[in-house]
Amino acid sequence: MSSAERPRLGERVYHLMLKPGDIAPYVLLPGDPERVPKIAEFWDESKEVARHREYVTYTGRYKGTEISATSTGIGGPSAAIAVEELAQVGAKTLIRVGSTGSIQKDITVGDLIIATGAVRLDGTSKQYVRAEYPALANYEVVLALIEAAESLGVKYHLGIIASTDSFYTGQGRPSFSGYWQSWMNNIIPDLRSAKVLSFEMEAATILTLANLFGLRAGCICAVFADRVRNIFSIEGEIDAIKVANESVKILSEWDEAKRKANKKYFHPSLIKK
Repeated sequence: MSSAERPRLGERVYHLMLKPGDIAPYVLLPGDPERVPKIAEFWDESKEVARHREYVTYTGRYKGTEISATSTGIGGPSAAIAVEELAQVGAKTLIRVGSTGSIQKDITVGDLIIATGAVRLDGTSKQYVRAEYPALANYEVVLALIEAAESLGVKYHLGIIASTDSFYTGQGRPSFSGYWQSWMNNIIPDLRSAKVLSFEMEAATILTLANLFGLRAGCICAVFADRVRNIFSIEGEIDAIKVANESVKILSEWDEAKRKANKKYFHPSLIKK
């Protein structure tokens, strides 16, 4: 028997079915459970440590660095559960590895987007803190993702994305039987004018909760949908996975440099040759 306020099954958190020691401090967060083994294919070693509902977790090593990956499912509510329970079992750095739909003309299918922050069009993050609180990516994670993307030679864009709770109407897509409301006409033009790069469904929740909990978080997404040219294709997923994996190795090296220098924050002179 456990507390109803914080349910557990023995040592394991209720939804993710993980216990302390099952995961590394660095955790990649794909939405799709099937993306977890795809991520782990690039590791030196891996094992599945939990599988429950939409949550699949693997733990292993990438280039000698301990690493984990946990699927969040679709949308803010399930992503919030993942962040809550990963924090309980020892996660310190969270990186979303997802897909997105671009709304800017210079971004197309197969490109990658590294988020510096997210427009909070979700409902879940508002259950935690007022709407004016920003959903910001941690600067160290952003910089590590940039460094990884540059080292791998992939095409990427940097900027603010928008997280919604609806894949259809919330992102300006026609709904079933043609259901439509007038505000849907403006969502893409208004966000495009504000230099927002794309839509997705989890980043705002993950980034907001990570900041509230004192964790580091970031987000890299592959563009599957080009809303400017009305093209959809599953491309760029492996590039996003490679960049996310490599960013964990980079972060671990920077964290070690901080430890040796007794510094709290990373800055470039820590690794000057």
